[in-house]
Amino acid sequence: MKRKLFVIFLSCLLLLSLAGCKEKTNVSSNKNPSSVDDKTPFTFTYFNAGFSKKNIDANQTRIGKIFEEQTGVNVKMEFLVGDINTKIGTMIASGQYPDVIFPDAGIDKLLDAKALIPLNDLIDKYAPNLKKLYGPYLDQLKTDDGNIYLLPSGVPQGYVPNPDIEQGAFWIQRRVLKEFGYPKIKTLDEYFDLIAKYKEKYPKTDGKPTIGFTALTYDWRFFTISNPPAHLAGYPNDGEVIVDMKTHEAKVYGNGEYTKRWLKKLNEINAAGLFDKEAFVSNYDEYLAKIASGRVLGFFDYGWQVNQALNALKEAGNDDLRYMPLPIVFDKNIKDQYIDPPSFASNRGIGITVSAKDPVRIIKYLDNMAKEENQKLIMWGIKGETYEVDQNGRYYRTPEQIQKTSNEEFREQFGFTYFEWSWPRGTGLLSDGNAWEPSRQPEVAQASYTEGDKKILQAYGAKVFSDLFAKPDERPWYPAWSAPVKQGSPAQIYQQKKQDLQRKYFPKLVLDPPSKFEKNWKEYVKEYNKLDIKAFEDEITKYVKMKVEQSKK
Repeated sequence: MKRKLFVIFLSCLLLLSLAGCKEKTNVSSNKNPSSVDDKTPFTFTYFNAGFSKKNIDANQTRIGKIFEEQTGVNVKMEFLVGDINTKIGTMIASGQYPDVIFPDAGIDKLLDAKALIPLNDLIDKYAPNLKKLYGPYLDQLKTDDGNIYLLPSGVPQGYVPNPDIEQGAFWIQRRVLKEFGYPKIKTLDEYFDLIAKYKEKYPKTDGKPTIGFTALTYDWRFFTISNPPAHLAGYPNDGEVIVDMKTHEAKVYGNGEYTKRWLKKLNEINAAGLFDKEAFVSNYDEYLAKIASGRVLGFFDYGWQVNQALNALKEAGNDDLRYMPLPIVFDKNIKDQYIDPPSFASNRGIGITVSAKDPVRIIKYLDNMAKEENQKLIMWGIKGETYEVDQNGRYYRTPEQIQKTSNEEFREQFGFTYFEWSWPRGTGLLSDGNAWEPSRQPEVAQASYTEGDKKILQAYGAKVFSDLFAKPDERPWYPAWSAPVKQGSPAQIYQQKKQDLQRKYFPKLVLDPPSKFEKNWKEYVKEYNKLDIKAFEDEITKYVKMKVEQSKK
């Protein structure tokens, strides 16, 4: 009798064990779910729609290989070639997606197509490091249905100002400033007058025509030519709106006097032979190559977007052909606001698609990446190789390490280029008090300056380049462009039609003879005012006021 009871007891234990195993295997979705400690070889596919880089397997880089050793996971990385809307549209039409995607401006289309899976349960069950990294921002990542579909890069962990300019600026070639004794220029008129004087004096660069001013208009990057009016008027990059500091009302400026003044100036410099005739037809790579060639005297852009060309010029070693960022405004009495205040953009990030074969292995890979020691690896590299630590625990780089980590070929091989953005990562301060990004560590910024950098900073009475720019005013909503605008809503339709309208009219407004400017502008504004501007302004104002109220809690 005892033996029979013992057998029954063992049978129950076995059944309970099997039931427990069955429960565990169902938690990650129904697609070949993995156990919690699985480190068997696994590869997932990743597509980045925001950047153009060469396709690569992550384990071909130093960082990717280390992550593979830690997790057993490799990543097959693919980057955008051509038009983002065409690429995303093809995916949606076929129903076939990469396992993981950084959709950038294509996010609304993917959400509308239900191409991304909710991450809430995966984060709760498998991602303690992601929960720690995103902390109080997790609720802000939720869409209207309560789900989290994206994990953004750059989640704030305190605020550290950047010694250099990674955001917007009017860039001018240093040889122009040098030629005229490093004049202090503040207004748009002064900026273009200086460029005109130099181009007249030196019409050619290395035997080719010198380009006075170029602009980036390609694909979703069109904002590089549509955003300057707000910056020139003394506002930061809130996208398509200017937000009143007192009422927190958001108003579009695409049909207003600031935009007219900007385009009229471009029209004038075009008539004077200063504007790049290819600006409205060049793609992103051609634009970068043009700047890296040293033929361009000036342009407006965001440091992060043009950094590849700026690094190439630095590596070439001719400081005269490098660029100086300036906080140019319309009038001398305007306080510039180019430098971003503390911010968190929740409408860009990385997501797992419905095609993913094993969401658990993927979320665990992302969670491993979120560990602080791996965040240091992604941003700083390896102690003794790409950075050092002084007796006070401060991170720094030797001149040799600065040179090495600025080299694009090394950055690609090590993996900085592939991992430092578009993946889960923080910004601000690490737990030991060092800056998350080396570029924000004053010791690194100042040590990385060339003799040419030091000379031009001294000429303008500055220690770092951001000293030339005004400190940012507090804007709890910033950036307003991160407001979630639902696909197919009146606000989203306004955005799309507005973009189409500007792509049609901006070339005419800039390239047509000055005698046609007023006629073209009136026609443009007439068409613009037919759009549902109020729906868009109301949507953004609602978001801004919500963020302001959140900041008071």
